[in-house]
Amino acid sequence: MNNLNVPKSDAAEQVVSKNNAEFVEKPVYDFFKRAFDIVSSLAASIILIIPIIIIAAVIVIKDGWSPLYKHKRIGKNGKKFDVYKFRSMKKNADKLEEMLTPEQLAEYKKEYKLKDDPRLIGYKNPGDGDRCFGAKLRKLSLDEFPQIMINILVLGNMSVVGPRPIIESELNENYTIEEQKLLLSVKPGLTGYWQAYARNNVGYESGDRQKMEMFYVHNRSFLLDMKIIFKTIIVVLKRTGAK
Repeated sequence: MNNLNVPKSDAAEQVVSKNNAEFVEKPVYDFFKRAFDIVSSLAASIILIIPIIIIAAVIVIKDGWSPLYKHKRIGKNGKKFDVYKFRSMKKNADKLEEMLTPEQLAEYKKEYKLKDDPRLIGYKNPGDGDRCFGAKLRKLSLDEFPQIMINILVLGNMSVVGPRPIIESELNENYTIEEQKLLLSVKPGLTGYWQAYARNNVGYESGDRQKMEMFYVHNRSFLLDMKIIFKTIIVVLKRTGAK
């Protein structure tokens, strides 16, 4: 995994042992974190307004439908909410049985992603899942822009940094009941410890993604958040682990 900061050996065992520890409230941290979320997302929305308009227009031209996509995720305290993204996939992409082969469907059910996804906008031939328009939106994380303006700034159901928002089946299949309570004790984030330090190079099957999300919940702080933000910028620019 190319020197990624993934908890291993003794560090991993410490994370696992902490999974049963009582969740520690941090009201001062939470207050200033929300203030940072508002200021940073407002500034980003102003700076990105022109790219946002251009991306939305290109999606409509290429696929003739709404540029935004929303999907139900599980947020803080188990509350369901809609995550907004630019649509990187074709219409009816949620109809998996119709859009995917049996092999692709089996691959998707393991990690909730595909190496060569035929549902991406602009996908025509095998291999396009790495170079088509929809793939480029994802690689550069441009599809996440609406979360800055809608989920973080306006609705406040996400933070700049936190565990990645996941769907209910993903939560139930990969986390124990105790881990679920801990994971949902904080707001999900636009980026997070797993996203920044491993991205798509670490998955659920090995158990490392779960450990990394738990590590963040127990060690969240302003310093860790800043490290994650700067690390995210670096990996996005380098396209490390992008899919």
